[in-house]
Amino acid sequence: MAPTQRLDISYQTLYSELVQRSLDESFTSEFSSNGRFVAVEVKNKKYWYFDTPKAEGGGQDRRYVGPVDDSEITKRVEAFKDLKADLKGRRRLVSTLVREAHLPRPLALAGQVVEQLAKAGFFRMRGVLVGTVAYQCYAAILGRRLEAVAMQTGDADFAQFHEISVAIKDSIPPILQVLQEVDPTFREVPSQADNRASTQFVSKETRFKVEFLTPNQWSDDQAGKPVPMPALGGAAAFPLRFLDFLIHQPIRAVLLHGAGVPVLIPSPERYAVHKLIVASRRKTDGDVSAKSSKDRLQAKSIIEAMIANRQQADLASAFVEAWDRGDHWKAAMRTSIATYDDDFQSSLRIELAKGVTEIGSDPEDYDLAQQSADEKPATRN
Repeated sequence: MAPTQRLDISYQTLYSELVQRSLDESFTSEFSSNGRFVAVEVKNKKYWYFDTPKAEGGGQDRRYVGPVDDSEITKRVEAFKDLKADLKGRRRLVSTLVREAHLPRPLALAGQVVEQLAKAGFFRMRGVLVGTVAYQCYAAILGRRLEAVAMQTGDADFAQFHEISVAIKDSIPPILQVLQEVDPTFREVPSQADNRASTQFVSKETRFKVEFLTPNQWSDDQAGKPVPMPALGGAAAFPLRFLDFLIHQPIRAVLLHGAGVPVLIPSPERYAVHKLIVASRRKTDGDVSAKSSKDRLQAKSIIEAMIANRQQADLASAFVEAWDRGDHWKAAMRTSIATYDDDFQSSLRIELAKGVTEIGSDPEDYDLAQQSADEKPATRN
């Protein structure tokens, strides 16, 4: 397995500073000075909300902020009055990271869409950016160069747990209105399963697609049917298997667009393992085959970076969790791993075995015992 190129530590430090300052700014831009934060207990757990006086009729408008036990959110709630936006300085940081560190910047329209959804409150409501636009963030997070070919995309995917969408009792503005602030030609794409709902929105001018997803936690009868999402401003979400694994415990990142857009994305280890799973379950014809190859390329690039960083235990933890989900999950991972060349397969097994041992499990339980030459699968591409 060839080592991936490490980013200079100075650029990694700049990115960490950008993450911190962007999150600070997201609070100053989303919450006005005439409101106040309140902690509300819901089902024995406390959540922050932001109350502002209604323009007419008295009372308060209440917006969801996040869990009290999220230390990053609570720290900013407590220091809200002292937070200062530094738009110009953050733009300089983004420019430096893109121009000098050669970190990936999304296509302008993708960046604008993510930024507009961020301003509308999508990430505040625990929505998660997934797909290739999210993948563009991992080079900075891992401090390693990633495969650039795998960063090309003409869409942006967003996910949210249905139970969160229902529970927070808040919503972004009408989604079509939000998207048309970026490009007035955005239109709904009615679902084929129910034309009264839309999970996709497409720009007529550029054909850029925005799609909303949610984990499929229902029976097979729900497969392919849009799921109403109260927090998504009238949008529904397409239910997908395996998505709950991907978006569990997302991490904070900054998309290198404009002055930096604070987002939630899957952890890199979950993203890599999830790509191994979904790549093997795509059909093999036409554009879908190309997507499968891209999935595996993204997984391989992240895996190589994490191994180079000696993050085998993190990678193994996600691998073990997926493996223990059942036979369909095991088969999907085996199928994808078998498509890689022998060198990568061998290195992956060795490094995962180290990680599995480190987290206190037995590598033999996860097909990671050392194989003899005649037992290895035939080399693919």
